[in-house]
Amino acid sequence: MNQFSLFSSGIELANLVVSSGLLKLSWDKISELYTELNQSEEIRWKDYQQPQSNCIIVAFVVSPNCTKQLLEEEELVPSSSLPFFHFLRTEINSSFSISKAAVTLFDSILDQLSSFKDRLGNSISMIVTGHCLGGSVASLFTLWLLESINRPGTKRPLCITFGAPLIGDKGLQQAISQNLMWNSDFLHVAASQDLVPRFFISPYNPNAMEIDSQTGIYKPFGIFLLCSEYGCSSLEDPEAVSEVLVAMDLEIARNKPPNEQWHMIDYGAVVKRLMSTVSFKGISQLSEMIECPLQAGIVLQLQAIGLNRRQQSGASNLLIAKLEKCEKALVLKRKMVFNPFKKLNKRKEDMAKLEWYKKVSKSEDKGYYDSYKNRGLKKDMHVVTFKKSLTNYWKEMVAEVERMPQKEEASFRTRWLYAGTNYRRMVEPLDIADYYKENGEDYKANGRSQHYIKLEKWLEEAGKPLSSQVITRKQNVSASLTEDSCFWAHVEEALIQCELLRNGQEEESTRKKLIRFEEYVMEQIKEYAVSPEIFLGGSSFMQWWKDYEQIVGTSYKSQLTDFMKSLLYQQYH
Repeated sequence: MNQFSLFSSGIELANLVVSSGLLKLSWDKISELYTELNQSEEIRWKDYQQPQSNCIIVAFVVSPNCTKQLLEEEELVPSSSLPFFHFLRTEINSSFSISKAAVTLFDSILDQLSSFKDRLGNSISMIVTGHCLGGSVASLFTLWLLESINRPGTKRPLCITFGAPLIGDKGLQQAISQNLMWNSDFLHVAASQDLVPRFFISPYNPNAMEIDSQTGIYKPFGIFLLCSEYGCSSLEDPEAVSEVLVAMDLEIARNKPPNEQWHMIDYGAVVKRLMSTVSFKGISQLSEMIECPLQAGIVLQLQAIGLNRRQQSGASNLLIAKLEKCEKALVLKRKMVFNPFKKLNKRKEDMAKLEWYKKVSKSEDKGYYDSYKNRGLKKDMHVVTFKKSLTNYWKEMVAEVERMPQKEEASFRTRWLYAGTNYRRMVEPLDIADYYKENGEDYKANGRSQHYIKLEKWLEEAGKPLSSQVITRKQNVSASLTEDSCFWAHVEEALIQCELLRNGQEEESTRKKLIRFEEYVMEQIKEYAVSPEIFLGGSSFMQWWKDYEQIVGTSYKSQLTDFMKSLLYQQYH
């Protein structure tokens, strides 16, 4: 990666957000709501319809006494106890934990929020905002709203928090950060003098240290707007945010006692100061010339939030190096975001080429499975390239689906199920051919790729075909693919078992396996679930039949032997 093509734009993005007026608009509603908060109330929320616009601001505030108490008693709640957020779980990331304080406050107004959510229209723009623990509740409410975002025409909410503590562990961070669109729905404003945003990762907080030593450690998600008396900057990479929050904590500790008590920060004054000093600073603001644009941008960011303003030290250089690494990783992640539509046309071309290969192989009376298995011609070698491209694409597709929250995953799976099933039925036989060509045994147990297993599982979960559809399969059988993509693995195992019988090995158990194979094949034939290609003269199945017919002799009878000996398979088309 060319470092001169990179520049950290955190200051520019931060100033753009400040100049938009969204921070002032959000804080004004929070301030207004604080004036309505009764002494007996722990939490209050309110929705504000903006005049002359189709926008709603939903604000949350929590009483200072309640905030102080809950921060002191902080702990995490596992996702197994959070039914409203189960949709965030993925195949890879099946569990996460959320702050008990945030969950308790959210649960206390859940009925009210449910009623409000039901009344919302799809086309309404929404800003969800809150201060301190009110910001934590705002984040949970926004997450809850994201569950229904997959519906067409639904606008995405923007969550803006002020001085909110971190609300979840690495599992929650991964669930949100895997989806770049979700991650950008959260903007967390944190002032350098505010203890709360870094409270649960502070080296001086005994609660943070106790949690850190256990399995649940707090992690950030979303975009952070970090502010100081010198300016502001934005950070998106979660590791970079963690590094800078800890560095801010250490910087503040140099000037204030480590046991400093929490007090309310007036973010109205912070926003006002930012709006009056907003500017786009460049390399000229640096005290010394830095040739690398990325490093220069990071130094400017750190200076804007009150860090690295003294002579650079070993610690500051280490922080700069870490942030450079984070920024490069974030750029790479954005470039590598999997977009199935971008490569779809190319993969369609590969499938069309395999269809052509299948047609040509059929004309040679041996089928594409055996043509590939015994490959020696140039056309056979080209198939290796097509297969590799398709397999890489679908492996990446399956991995991406596993990273998706459950509801989004279900929608995606349904949309791509037909294409994935066709791919599996066309390409997995080629993998089976490779496996047994290398003298493999028991492909399903030892050689099958997980992405095939997942694709087959998703088809089963979508519902098996109705028995009435057998008629349709009969009508189309001549052009169809064998439904069980592992059919040829069963054939190869049956060939191995015939060889064992010829050599006088494992006779009783081997015969039982072959009888089960007979029953399996006959069931597939009755359901018109196998392609007529299996009956081509040069196919491995017909090779098995010749071996098996000799082993069982003329007196043995079964449904399959009757079907084959009477040549009924010639009418199977």
